[in-house]
Amino acid sequence: MMEIAGRTFVITGGASGLGRATAELISEAGGRPLLLDLDDQVEAVAAELGGGARGVCGDVTSEKDVSSVIALALDGGGLDVVVNCAGIGGGGRALRRDGPMPLEVFARIITVNLIGTFNVNRLAAAAMREKDASPEEERGVIINTASIAAYEGQIGQVSYASSKGGIVSMTLPLARELAGLRIRVVTIAPGIFDTPLLGRLTDEVRHGLAQSVPHPRRIGAPPEYAALVRHVVENEMLNGETIRLDGALRMAPR
Repeated sequence: MMEIAGRTFVITGGASGLGRATAELISEAGGRPLLLDLDDQVEAVAAELGGGARGVCGDVTSEKDVSSVIALALDGGGLDVVVNCAGIGGGGRALRRDGPMPLEVFARIITVNLIGTFNVNRLAAAAMREKDASPEEERGVIINTASIAAYEGQIGQVSYASSKGGIVSMTLPLARELAGLRIRVVTIAPGIFDTPLLGRLTDEVRHGLAQSVPHPRRIGAPPEYAALVRHVVENEMLNGETIRLDGALRMAPR
């Protein structure tokens, strides 16, 4: 079993929301979180965590930026776990009143959410492969973040759902490819969680979303996502799977 204490984690989107909650849990459990985020507050967030945490302001779509945070992990003894929480929403309808969605809107969401996740995965796997590990020891764990929109994307979510569906589809083939290196790949597909994206909504809309969740009838809390990350890391039989974390929610068309 891979224990969190003493392990080095790279967490993208680590300055807020799901990523920050994960970083806090890792830090409290004795791990070392390294945060990558476009938010210029990422260094301040890492400083609050203490315990060797570091923050790097960078973009998941940039090979240079991702390599820089991985280099920090290698300088500290190696990279053990990657948690991909960076992502964007939006996009809207494919066909609008004024015409079709601009292609660059769709491409931007695919680039950040899907290509950015793959960029981190490929560079992290390359670093983990070089780890000197015993035949019984795992070299690493890669945890990606999709969404239940990958399965029940709503009207106006065609770009977002496509990007998250790609992450789901990536999970099993990548897990199979990396299995011989003893590197696991697992994806978490959250439902409605209290993240900065949700914070832009009115209280009325938030209440309506909470009431749509069968049980528990509320919006998910980021520490609940972080708790699942911890379980994935510690349970080595979890591999090649996408786990829904949604309170049994199945989204309606709109």
